[in-house]
Amino acid sequence: MSQPDLNSTAGYLTVLRNRQFLALWIAQILAQLVDKVVLILLIALAVADGGSDVNTKESSIMIAMTLPAVFLGSIAGIFVDWHQKRQVLICCNFLRGACIVAIPFVPHSLVILLLFTFIISTLTNFFAPAEQSVIPLIVPKNDLLAANALFTITEVGSLIVGFAIGSPLLGFTLSLFPQATAYSREILLGSLYCISGLFLFALPKNEVIHPKKIGSGIWSDLRDGFQYVRHNHLIGGAMLQMILLYAVLGAMQKLSLNLAEVVTGNRAEFGSFVASVGVGLAIGAFIIGKFGKQFTHRPLPFIGFIGMAVGLLMYAFVTNQWFAWLIGAFIGINGSLIVIPMRTVIQEHTPENMRGKVFGLLNNGENIAASLPLALIAVLLDFLTGVFGVQNGGKQQIGFQIVLVVFSLIVFGLGAWAWQRTRRALEKVL
Repeated sequence: MSQPDLNSTAGYLTVLRNRQFLALWIAQILAQLVDKVVLILLIALAVADGGSDVNTKESSIMIAMTLPAVFLGSIAGIFVDWHQKRQVLICCNFLRGACIVAIPFVPHSLVILLLFTFIISTLTNFFAPAEQSVIPLIVPKNDLLAANALFTITEVGSLIVGFAIGSPLLGFTLSLFPQATAYSREILLGSLYCISGLFLFALPKNEVIHPKKIGSGIWSDLRDGFQYVRHNHLIGGAMLQMILLYAVLGAMQKLSLNLAEVVTGNRAEFGSFVASVGVGLAIGAFIIGKFGKQFTHRPLPFIGFIGMAVGLLMYAFVTNQWFAWLIGAFIGINGSLIVIPMRTVIQEHTPENMRGKVFGLLNNGENIAASLPLALIAVLLDFLTGVFGVQNGGKQQIGFQIVLVVFSLIVFGLGAWAWQRTRRALEKVL
């Protein structure tokens, strides 16, 4: 079967010559890097006083950062459809910057810090659907795949680089301005948000906003969004594949802890295995964006799900650290075969007045999917470890192997079903 031509005719150079896209891309790089460093700063501020409840404070900040994505993602998408994307993006960045700068000048307490964390995360969740919805407004349809590939590379890159440079950057800022330790870090990060916002002024001002229907509101628009996704099998199928991918990526966070224990004997080294998946995603995104036209008639998402299932199965029997990193990169590369084509399909085939709702729902689904497997896999691992015990000197757990084998079969089965659903819808479009 053939897929619609989603590929750039000239690759990255054509997209980067688009000044509006270049401005949006630079703003994305800055904002996403700052997002990661801000989380590090907020956790550092929460535990600055020490005490025996450090773990509780750290978890509280993470929960406050996560909750808006779960509960407000869909509503944020509706709001985005009601307003110009340019205005939403600029306001979100300047407001995030203002929140960060204001932190040193308010009473120091965990409750206040949690409130600021929640507000900043809420603004981020309004920023995300607006960012995805504005890309089709400034990028020609035949360049969407290359544009999404660049965005995927920087999303993954900011995750790796942001957490890597976060603590050194904050420490350097304190040493550079020793007389302003109470607010120098906050002013730096707040300023970077505002600089990111300045780049967004290059976006088009003439976006046409479709008037709201008589009697429409948040709940009616939310219902319309659900109905649109439910009845449009192409968009619904693409979203389903994206959500399944994020479920796998979410599960990898927990599985990497156990994998690190099996391979290195030290669970604290799990970060390198998570990073290897991110590196694979970036490599795959680059390849698709650069050479995607050669893969036009290939079922890339289906291949991606097969590859991820094989990678998870191989994880069950790996004992070498380098080989484990290569498998992680392999899983990431196959993940890019899903995320970039399916995100492009959603952007290309969703009406302009529905994009915010669709990406809001997608953001909701991705965050829930990334969180749910953490609890399920943890419970299953504890149960199976109790049943089978620990084998081979405490390094190789049969329960861990069983979970990976079962999980790989589930990923293959659900991935194949989701792709077939999308494939049939694509055939109707063609």
